[in-house]
Amino acid sequence: MKKYIFSRILRSLVSIFLITTLIYAIVFTLVPRKLIFKQDSTYSKMAADPDKKTNYENTIFEKMGYIQYMSSKELQKAASKIDETVTIDNNEKNKSIYKKYIKSVGQNWKLEQMPNNKTFYATREIPLYERVFKFYANLVQFDHPWKIQDAKNPDLERYIRIENDSSIGWSVVGSGTEHKYLLYFNKSFPFIHQNFITLDLGLSYPTFSNTPVLQVISQGQGQKRSLEVKFPNGETKTTPVDIYSRTYQSPSKADRRSKVLYGDDPYSNTQYNYKDPSMLEMSARIGLAGILIAYAVALPLGSYMARFKNTIFDRGSTGMLTFLLAIPSIALIYVVRFVGSSFGLPDVFPTLGAHNILSYIMPSMILAILYIPGLALWVRRYLIDLQYSDFARFARAKGLSEKEIANKHIFKNAMVPIVAGVPSSILSVIVGATLTETVFAYPGMGKMLIDSVKAANNSMVVGLAFIFSALSILALLLGDLAMTALDPRIKLSDKGGK
Repeated sequence: MKKYIFSRILRSLVSIFLITTLIYAIVFTLVPRKLIFKQDSTYSKMAADPDKKTNYENTIFEKMGYIQYMSSKELQKAASKIDETVTIDNNEKNKSIYKKYIKSVGQNWKLEQMPNNKTFYATREIPLYERVFKFYANLVQFDHPWKIQDAKNPDLERYIRIENDSSIGWSVVGSGTEHKYLLYFNKSFPFIHQNFITLDLGLSYPTFSNTPVLQVISQGQGQKRSLEVKFPNGETKTTPVDIYSRTYQSPSKADRRSKVLYGDDPYSNTQYNYKDPSMLEMSARIGLAGILIAYAVALPLGSYMARFKNTIFDRGSTGMLTFLLAIPSIALIYVVRFVGSSFGLPDVFPTLGAHNILSYIMPSMILAILYIPGLALWVRRYLIDLQYSDFARFARAKGLSEKEIANKHIFKNAMVPIVAGVPSSILSVIVGATLTETVFAYPGMGKMLIDSVKAANNSMVVGLAFIFSALSILALLLGDLAMTALDPRIKLSDKGGK
């Protein structure tokens, strides 16, 4: 069992690596990089100034990991190490010094000039393999007491301890760490929070510009929400500040307000609370609701179809389910949307918003309807196969009725693969909600993936692909473990035996 789990985890990690690397390579090589500027209003305003435009392009390309970039001033400062007389002016002497410096640096640096003022700058195209390596090297971030190295705060304490914090209560807090609160509890999904280990999936751009990808999908949405917050100075204020999100900020950069509220505590950098749930929670809401509805309908339907096989009920149900399978998903979504709107349900999510339960009914129903046909037909086929198994024949020989055989024997054995499929079914619904969320303007991860593709938000596309693939592969492992918990006769091994 342990050997099997270790082997599966190892294979899962390899699968996640291969999938993410492939998507990374496709996105960052086949998608023209200048497409990232098509929704950037700041970039469009620079059309009249080619120099600013070039500098802005290179700065963004560097943040996105395409290139390394030394602006005119940075290049001049670097080149002054070999010749202190160098300036940023466009002349042959400076050009010669810059070429000499570029040659000494190596690594395929290229000397270039601004379109108008002709000042020099340097760029280096980062090879794909180097970008991929950097992505994985920085993927997992560990927070520890020596994470922060601030030369302007040499006396910073370094510890991790359990503390009854004046602002949030009992929690694991740190000093010298990036985050103030490393483990804490509150009423926000997923209720238990930790910052010991986090993922760095890059920066979102151009949508949610320069915000970490993981923060984009895990933080709240919509308007800011003000709550009563108790600050370290003992003062209670009604403010949208998310006190749980405190991270380190050098005292030299703290403004007057931060010094008043946080005193000498350098953990004064915070995010905000928002009225609407995060993209992650929004997708989870309709995904879980959809799968519950799907199983609640498909299990009894498939069971009755198997029990009354070849009857009018069975044939009619099979025909209806086959018809639903044959309809394109997008067509089915619009049909259900039209029918639902005729009963007064909102046809787009923003009509009533995140705090009205009616907003979730149609998206959840659509996800359920998309999953019910395949699940019901699979349950029917599996139960029919079990009807002719040895244990079913033996039960008939003992004189048990078909109802008793179905309830006490067949359905019990059928539950093993059904339960094993629940984790992957949940993930399939959540991951497969891209069309539904887009049609209903539903602010979840599925819609964000589509929006990111349209906006050429490459980091977000790669980040969401990584999350979806990791969750899906993990679901398969949980499904196997669920089988063993339900039926102790099943022994997981590399050979797949019992």
